[in-house]
Amino acid sequence: MHPSPSPTAGTPPDAMTTILEQCRTVAVVGLSPKPHRDSHEVAQYMQTHGWRIVPVNPNAGTILGETAYPSLEEAARHHRIELVNVFRNSADVPPVVADAIVIGARAVWLQLGIAHEDAAAQARAAGLLVVQNKCLMVEHARHLRQGAQNSPR
Repeated sequence: MHPSPSPTAGTPPDAMTTILEQCRTVAVVGLSPKPHRDSHEVAQYMQTHGWRIVPVNPNAGTILGETAYPSLEEAARHHRIELVNVFRNSADVPPVVADAIVIGARAVWLQLGIAHEDAAAQARAAGLLVVQNKCLMVEHARHLRQGAQNSPR
């Protein structure tokens, strides 16, 4: 039995804020080359907002103009990965988190509908920030709106 996603699992606001304000290089595990897929839309959005996208997909050569790597570890040989954004089934999360720890990522973000408490606990124990069951694009847009509302006029 796999943990089911819960709306608040592993999503402290300070972790989200830190990730959104400080991370700029994101490995997208499960990034699809198909423009109609959520992973592609989210990665393209982040790219247009100045983030460096590092696709991790063993079945693709190039996605969004970036070289796709067959594994997170291979991607880390070429780029300093700050954030690992996961578009995989919850059951597939533990080995991705293990790799994120090995490569020295600062954070792991499990997209909307994806959560795995044991893997999240392992990541936190290794010092990584963790967000589960949240969309990076939605939270980034919300963060930008909140920043605009809180800035002096």
